[in-house]
Amino acid sequence: MKLERVLPYVKTLLKNTVSPGDHVIDATAGNGHDSLFLAQLVGMDGHVYSFDVQKTAIEATLLRLGEWRNNTSVIHAGHETISNQVDSEISAAVFNLGYLPGTDHTIITRPDTTIQAIEGCLKLLKVGGLIVLVVYHGHDGGDSERDGLLDYVRSLPQSYVHVLKYEFINQQNHPPFVLAIEKMKHL
Repeated sequence: MKLERVLPYVKTLLKNTVSPGDHVIDATAGNGHDSLFLAQLVGMDGHVYSFDVQKTAIEATLLRLGEWRNNTSVIHAGHETISNQVDSEISAAVFNLGYLPGTDHTIITRPDTTIQAIEGCLKLLKVGGLIVLVVYHGHDGGDSERDGLLDYVRSLPQSYVHVLKYEFINQQNHPPFVLAIEKMKHL
């Protein structure tokens, strides 16, 4: 057995959860890598809702999507607006928290808006669906988001969701880790 690194593990989780025709969310579009990956998983009959607050991220995502733009709504808004923008049942959502590499490092995800986004996704998420968060916490403000998220997910009822934390504990420089939230039943 070979342990998967964080980003490949996220792709494995999503591949095992998302089917053609599904609706999914990329809560932090960034450079569009996850949006493209999700668009390919859901196929032309599915739909991706992709969110970002930065115009450069929106432009990069649209450029990366190419022919997959037809099944993707790229939304220039924060992920905390998910419940106002999406009314479809989703099978998965993915978040890459922190800042967008190569841009202003003061524009970061924050615990209050991220938790609001997770709550919006949980309402839309079908039973058996998955929310996957990659938590980058080695920047200013990252420890606050990390701690707030961990407190929040630990408080979720286990009869409602199962929460997994996947991390390498002997790595230096604040390595990212994965939080995966699987919905077990509707509240």
